[in-house]
Amino acid sequence: MGYAPTAGAALMLCAATAGLLSAQGRPAPPEPPRFASWDEMNVLAHGLLQLGQGLREHVERTRGQLGALERRLDACGAACKDSGGSNASPQAQASQDPGSEAAPETLRSLQMQLKAQNSRIEQLFQKVAQQQRHLEKQHLRIQNLQSQVGLLASTRPDDGVAKPARRKRLPKMAGHVGSAHNNSRLYGLPRDCQELFEDGERHSGLFQIQPQGSPPFVVNCKMTSDGGWTVIQRRQDGSVDFNQPWEAYKAGFGDPQGEFWLGLEKVHLITGDRSSRLAVQLRDWEGNDESLQFPVHLGGEDTAYSLQLTAPVASELGATTVAHSGLSLPFSTWDQDHDLRGNKNCAKSLSGGWWFGTCGHSNLNGQYFRSIPRERQQRKKGIFWKTWRGRYYPLQATTILIQPTAATAAS
Repeated sequence: MGYAPTAGAALMLCAATAGLLSAQGRPAPPEPPRFASWDEMNVLAHGLLQLGQGLREHVERTRGQLGALERRLDACGAACKDSGGSNASPQAQASQDPGSEAAPETLRSLQMQLKAQNSRIEQLFQKVAQQQRHLEKQHLRIQNLQSQVGLLASTRPDDGVAKPARRKRLPKMAGHVGSAHNNSRLYGLPRDCQELFEDGERHSGLFQIQPQGSPPFVVNCKMTSDGGWTVIQRRQDGSVDFNQPWEAYKAGFGDPQGEFWLGLEKVHLITGDRSSRLAVQLRDWEGNDESLQFPVHLGGEDTAYSLQLTAPVASELGATTVAHSGLSLPFSTWDQDHDLRGNKNCAKSLSGGWWFGTCGHSNLNGQYFRSIPRERQQRKKGIFWKTWRGRYYPLQATTILIQPTAATAAS
């Protein structure tokens, strides 16, 4: 039929991939154990995605070939029936009589085989589609794990991570790995950037913190005359895809020294039950800057990480009706819709995850455009803050920072 060689090649590629994984899992005895690097994992994941796509294209092409062959057989059957009409000569009829009974039976047999083959190909197509979806999810998990490992790796002294001035150097671990958590608590890591500021730190950069009830993690602190701020988002060049699902926005993604999203759960751990100030810094393509600050309170996942906003700010972010006490604005992604539009999924219609009100007021996690698209519908998917440059102007850069106000009052 023409599909066996391609399927065989696909099976050989699968076997080769399995062999590669097996070879990486069994290093030579004289050499120390070696684990696959992130680059190798990304290459492998990309190869598996290409394999799934190739199998899918092959199945579709083979189905088309089988359909064409079936139509030719149908046409041949009709021709055979016509050839037995009264216009044929007696000699032709006599020459066709021996095969005239067998021809329809052969055609029916071929058609049954084609249908059975088509059914098997349909099952294979469904399996390939299922495997491709699974591989895409695995690829996303690899990216998220890579971001988390990058955050942990950036805590090493040779990576240039700043250390608090008052912190003592931790002793080298001679025991179990599990003792690292106890050491970090013993030497009292700061719980946020503001506490680090109160300890005398005045340089911005990457620091390790440990909010109450949380394991340590790395954040980007910006020290100003107002205290220590934790950077929770940065957009500047479009190097990171922000059109991510709920779990990615919960855990965080990207590079804290470049474009990144810290993670909703980490932000909630930093703020805890305290009220906070949220700072938004915007820049357009003409070099103009705008800075906004407003009080907020961030709820936990049980509230869809809702921002509790005062009435003026809630109106600016797209609340249709605002009570005197303000508004609780939940976070939304394309796979978890919590926005205020009952008949529309703002994250799916636009792009990225955000505290959407009615879709059209702000979205700092939208698609990054290096030039303004001509089509109005496309511009809606960009990064915008309506009350500054309008909904249809894609911004060049944004930064979002947060600072607990309770700690500020104590300073």
